[in-house]
Amino acid sequence: MAEPREVRLDQPKGARRTGPRYDTEAFGRFAETIARFIGTARFLVLQTAVVIAWVAWNIVMPPSLRFDEFPFIFLTLALSLQAAYAAPLILLAQNRQTDRDRINLDEDRSRTERTREDIEYLARELAAVRIALGEVATRDFLRSELGHHLDLMRKETER
Repeated sequence: MAEPREVRLDQPKGARRTGPRYDTEAFGRFAETIARFIGTARFLVLQTAVVIAWVAWNIVMPPSLRFDEFPFIFLTLALSLQAAYAAPLILLAQNRQTDRDRINLDEDRSRTERTREDIEYLARELAAVRIALGEVATRDFLRSELGHHLDLMRKETER
């Protein structure tokens, strides 16, 4: 006999789900696979071939072998069921793609922000280096100063 569960008033009740449980990720991957196949030329050619074969069979074959007489009600039902299931599967696949795009966009934004911060840091460092180089004596400046001092020394020795 199962023990009764302890009632906890400090915690909310868990969600009670009835019905079958399934892996939403696996179902989403399945929906994307179906949606990808439905969106191919291969599917269109295959479906066209099936419809042509269906109609041809039910027109050309003897009446005893026909299973869907004109106006092809069963074919209409089959195509309607296909559309009824294809539309939600395609929408589910689009929603998953939208979620992936949103995540990629967020990652791109954060990467762009980090890149911008790196560029600003490098610009500040480059400015600091330029300022520091402005305070460093250049070779031409040293030559002119040495030349000036040599001239002064020559003048003093000439006196």
